[in-house]
Amino acid sequence: MREVQIAFLGLGNVGSGVYKILQKRSKEFEEKEGLKINIKKILVRDINKKRLVDADKSILTDNPDDILDDPDISIVAEFMGGENPALNYLLRALNSGKSVVTANKEVIARHWEKLDEAASANGVGLYYEASVCGGIPVIKAIQESLQANRIERIMGIINGTTNYILTKMSENGSDFSEALKRAQELGYAEPDPTADIEGFDAAFKIAILSTLCFHKRVRLDNILREGITGITREDISYGRELGYALKLLAIAKDNEGKVEVRVHPTFIPLNHPLSSVRSSFNAVYLKGDCFGDMMFFGRGAGDLPTGSAVVSDILTAACRKEHRYMDFGRKTPDAVYNDDWQTKYYIRLTVKDQPGVLGEIAGYFGKHGVSIASVIQKGYGDTTAPLIFVTHEASEKSIQNAIAEIRGCRYVISVDNLIRVEE
Repeated sequence: MREVQIAFLGLGNVGSGVYKILQKRSKEFEEKEGLKINIKKILVRDINKKRLVDADKSILTDNPDDILDDPDISIVAEFMGGENPALNYLLRALNSGKSVVTANKEVIARHWEKLDEAASANGVGLYYEASVCGGIPVIKAIQESLQANRIERIMGIINGTTNYILTKMSENGSDFSEALKRAQELGYAEPDPTADIEGFDAAFKIAILSTLCFHKRVRLDNILREGITGITREDISYGRELGYALKLLAIAKDNEGKVEVRVHPTFIPLNHPLSSVRSSFNAVYLKGDCFGDMMFFGRGAGDLPTGSAVVSDILTAACRKEHRYMDFGRKTPDAVYNDDWQTKYYIRLTVKDQPGVLGEIAGYFGKHGVSIASVIQKGYGDTTAPLIFVTHEASEKSIQNAIAEIRGCRYVISVDNLIRVEE
């Protein structure tokens, strides 16, 4: 029986989930894996605070040195979140010869090279399955089960908060503020929901997934990011009339050596597998040259789902004799980006209710090589009316140039929304 000493950095929601699983499954791990896992220390801010789990106070500490300088601890699991001080602690752990397991997508997305270099230099492991999609084992699948494939495309609902909000807006007719408030009441959204609703969380995750899938380092600064704060009930209703569901999607494509990576509200056909992913669930849809289409679906957050991924990584770190490294710059070069992708577009305008409006606006689209697939005209008889276009595939730059001219059109009161469409 091999005995491993581990430590936690943090004991919040996810840390508590990991603690519960390790307590519940310890005998099974001893019998099946021949591994006894001892939690030697847990870093907390306040040792006397009431917690979600009944951890022995003797293993709690408010001093990170008790963990990072202890040579008996071989694995450090981090649940602090955020960039600092987590990055500093993780680098110290790796440089002290300890393997690291983390659910921290921001630190991985921003500082992967530093962490990977430290892990490689010290012959220890860096594991981050829980950083993307909670309990869904998509990272291990990409790294260990799909190596025979060239993955060409990723489309993911990888933020449960925004998916819950858009589900409520779609199914209940809630407006954005109502749906957000309900998400906060249920604990799906933080008091400050910016990271979720503005797409930062999804951008961190798609940076990780696309780097792994395409074997190229995808950096945050090269990801188009738009949140859902501008989405209205009207857009969702018009989209449904056109045969679409609205989701905040993280999209990455590798076309002839150039990658496009973006996070934004997206219309997808009602019969697409991702359209049925409701509430706070996550899903990742992959397209590979050998396996074709594949979708991973499940709980993307929560103490036990995310804890499941962390415990899996702890077991891997404890049992693996040789660890895997990205080796950025050689095995994993920087990506080359395409910022003028082709897709379809939904555009909603408020226009003057006068003859000739449709023809003049269509002329602006035609001038920039944008072909119109369908038009919805609503509410005529008033002085203004909504006018909705869906285009055929067009380039991003052509659409933006057309919209810039349309804003100055004498008939156009406002350009109310532009939403990309993926099929």
